[in-house]
Amino acid sequence: MNLHEVVLCATAPAEGSSVTAGALTVHDIKTGTSLASFKQTNAPRHCNAYVETNNGQGGFMLAAQADKSILNVYNFQKDQLALKIVLPEKLSCIALDRSGAYCAGGTAQGRIYLWEVASGILFNAWDAHYRQVNVLCFSHDGSALFSGSEDSGVGVWSMARILDDELQNELVEPHCTLSDHTLPVTDIVCGIGAFPACRVLTASVDHTVKFWDLSSSSLLCTFHFPKPISTLVLDPTERLFFAASADGSVHQVNLFRERADRPGGPALEAVGGGGINDTIRIEDFDTAGGARRKRLISAGEPIASLALSLTTTLLLVGTAKSGRVLVYDVASHQLLRTISAHKERDMGVVFVSTMLRPPDLVGHVTLSMSAGAASGASENIPVRPIVPFQRMRDTKARDAHDVAVMLPGSAWEEGRDPPASYSYPEFDEDYARFVRPQGAEPAAAAMPARVAELESEVAKLREELGKAKGVNDAMWEAVVQRMVNGGAGSSGKEGGATSASEEGSRNGREGDGSSREGDRSRKRLRG
Repeated sequence: MNLHEVVLCATAPAEGSSVTAGALTVHDIKTGTSLASFKQTNAPRHCNAYVETNNGQGGFMLAAQADKSILNVYNFQKDQLALKIVLPEKLSCIALDRSGAYCAGGTAQGRIYLWEVASGILFNAWDAHYRQVNVLCFSHDGSALFSGSEDSGVGVWSMARILDDELQNELVEPHCTLSDHTLPVTDIVCGIGAFPACRVLTASVDHTVKFWDLSSSSLLCTFHFPKPISTLVLDPTERLFFAASADGSVHQVNLFRERADRPGGPALEAVGGGGINDTIRIEDFDTAGGARRKRLISAGEPIASLALSLTTTLLLVGTAKSGRVLVYDVASHQLLRTISAHKERDMGVVFVSTMLRPPDLVGHVTLSMSAGAASGASENIPVRPIVPFQRMRDTKARDAHDVAVMLPGSAWEEGRDPPASYSYPEFDEDYARFVRPQGAEPAAAAMPARVAELESEVAKLREELGKAKGVNDAMWEAVVQRMVNGGAGSSGKEGGATSASEEGSRNGREGDGSSREGDRSRKRLRG
């Protein structure tokens, strides 16, 4: 099973450009070759979202248009627009949870909408901020929604409270509000972990990036940069993060550093953690200028988006004017290659992300991951159901709505290979290799010896079982015989007891007579 990593880019016309529409494109991360293109979109920053193909269901992409209240829907299986959804108003940002169950959209008036993707039901709509919502982000487990606004506030919303039927007529209150920024919030990145046991990075025009602990709703540390930060990307292991500014600078900030003055020798310790008063200035983070230069990447033009590869060894930088994606090595900060996301000039890359190449990608692969036409992909991997979103809340529709769900096990029951292009022989072989102890013999060579060992053990157990049965039968017979013989002996004992009592009575009578005779002789002697 060969897995290939690809890059998903979204382009939009730059300011002052004559080009009217961008596109969503898929490229090979190693060669930069274009694999697929989805046109007729003009979505700005934070207005693109996608869900990968998984669980036997095809993935999809959403793009909220900048000039109209329209949401474009694309499937990986077709290079054409799959659906146009008319929205209640123009959206300034959108977000999808990892499972693709819910879609959230923010507006310029500070309002947030929440839809269920499979049914189109508008679950909730509330005024979350005083000014425009710039960015939306779901937690890794989908239990919380984060919103950053022009009013410099960051709202943390509990999905359980938003979806609660009993609270639909009440005002939506945030789980907590992160309000330490002084200027508009530009980006939010949530770390891996179940809410609220996760940490969040927020960037703002006030030149700072703040690190928050949601379990205590407290500020851990503040990083101060020379320029305002426009976009962020966090390493999944939370070892470091990259922050990009509009002038083309990308700063690498390590969240751990080595302390050499420890009594036990050099040791790693977390950076920051001092709370509100703990501010780290990035230009003074290291006293040596060479060390600072090693942590700075200069793209030479404004940057609109950042992403890390799945192995976290490559940094992808989306430029805002030339329509290119610059691929850097994280360890050396060396430019490895350049990917042209759009043929036209004056196109900006507003969104970039990495993922495994979808097995149902149009025109390139089949379910077996082999080159060729995707004639069987659309048949074996069904399109994930997406229904036009409601423009107004409807209580009756919500109470009685049905959700269409495609069960991924239908293709397996017919004896075909799983939809994830993992054949049964390959799965059995990989599983055997995974569970085999280190240094163990191959399964084919060890099987006869193991079978003989098990057969001898079974024969020994049968012999022991026969002995145990014999002992049990003998014990049973002995108990039965003892009970039978004990009944007869009890009657003999009763007869013996009777004769003994009679003999005692006779002896008693004889004793009484001799005693009377002795009394008479004593009387004669006294007379």
